[in-house]
Amino acid sequence: MSRTSIKSDVARLDRLKDRDIDYSDIPPLDDAFFKKATMVAWPPVKRQVTIRLDADVLRWLKASGKGYQTRLNYILRAAMEHQGPRRPRATKRRRSRAA
Repeated sequence: MSRTSIKSDVARLDRLKDRDIDYSDIPPLDDAFFKKATMVAWPPVKRQVTIRLDADVLRWLKASGKGYQTRLNYILRAAMEHQGPRRPRATKRRRSRAA
């Protein structure tokens, strides 16, 4: 789909009045819906990190133009969601040194 096509579709939708939109296939939201609903922080908070990537991987990410860090985040998120939740790793306790 071209950008021109998308822009014309968006322009057409912007011209629609609420009364012209058919909502008949959307069930009403009742109290039960809102009791089950939970607040989700979206988008998640971003943290600045330093990461070392292979030069060819970085070139590949940048080859698609602006937004390579966002693309990398999408790739990592898709991998994370595909893998499913991970169990926390057991951490070793440090023994205190006797003076």
